[in-house]
Amino acid sequence: MRIPKSWVPIMAKRIIENLIAKEMITAKIPVEKLIEQADAIILEELMLEDRLNNEVRELLKKHETDIERNRMDYRKLFELTKQKLVKERNLVL
Repeated sequence: MRIPKSWVPIMAKRIIENLIAKEMITAKIPVEKLIEQADAIILEELMLEDRLNNEVRELLKKHETDIERNRMDYRKLFELTKQKLVKERNLVL
């Protein structure tokens, strides 16, 4: 995750407060609950890349012997595999 986890609640609060202040949304639930939900959604989206990186590591681990035997560049394979998964799944990182 590129943003520290400690920033997520602050970001969520600012986003919700700005949306309410600009009358872009009206809260039908308590604002604190709305902020908590926004916090969870933002954190989930930010962790998407972390989960994808772990998945790529697991995929490459299965082919570790081939990678070593053929002296392939692990970083390049990692990035190519990651890009392929992002494209296949239509993810936005």
